[in-house]
Amino acid sequence: MTPEQFLYHEARLLDTQRYEEWLALFTDDATYWVPLEQGQKDPYETSSIIHDDRTLLELRVKQIRHPRAHARLPLARTVHQVGNVVPLGEANGELRIGSTLTLVEFRNEKQRLYGALVEHRLRKSGDTFRIAHKRIDLINSEGELDGIAILL
Repeated sequence: MTPEQFLYHEARLLDTQRYEEWLALFTDDATYWVPLEQGQKDPYETSSIIHDDRTLLELRVKQIRHPRAHARLPLARTVHQVGNVVPLGEANGELRIGSTLTLVEFRNEKQRLYGALVEHRLRKSGDTFRIAHKRIDLINSEGELDGIAILL
């Protein structure tokens, strides 16, 4: 599987609400980061929209499936459009892959659109990859986001 095919596979898992399979794509030491500020260098120096380790990602998936998670019911329908996939380099056995993301969410009779630049750090795992780090830079990160209740 190429890195590009892997990113398409990840998007498909999210769009078909196969969240447990999506979570399995992440390494045990993975991080999932949505910075608050454009060009933010460090998730610890400034607040972030989301900065999760693997344990917090597991909790997110459990919350999505919880029958009393009213903020997430009904589950949103999404389409993750991944494009402009480019290699950014390789270091410490990880491939850095850049891409763009256009995400359409439909929930409670309302449709929302997100755009982002995304960077994955992927580790080879057999004939596929695992996600060691995912950074999603929303183009409107400093604007009004009205609560993100989906996985990007």
